Amino acid sequence: MPHTTEWTMRLHLFEDEDGTTKAHVVLDTGTTALTGRGTAHCHPADAYVPEIGDELAAGRAVENLARRLLNTAERDIAGMGVPRPGTRQATGAQSSRRVPDTGTGKAPRVVNTG
Repeated sequence: MPHTTEWTMRLHLFEDEDGTTKAHVVLDTGTTALTGRGTAHCHPADAYVPEIGDELAAGRAVENLARRLLNTAERDIAGMGVPRPGTRQATGAQSSRRVPDTGTGKAPRVVNTG
């Protein structure tokens, strides 16, 4: 089942009069668009280095977009009736459980259940 696709991401950065850098990122999948936003504020005591504000705001916007994309994927998975990622047991993996003491005074046994 090979699959290849290309998604486009646009990142817009701008700084307002009070030194706040804002970032807006748009991911276009061809069938839908997701957005993320991030901001950075330059402390008055810090040196003015616009690139740092850009990096922080852009990183926060991309992080926000990543969370939204993962949430969308989890909703899509749930809509298919499949367990959430991370809740499945690996194929062939065994789990174990402790069998309670039956009054023999011996330590509980561990039983493989997989």
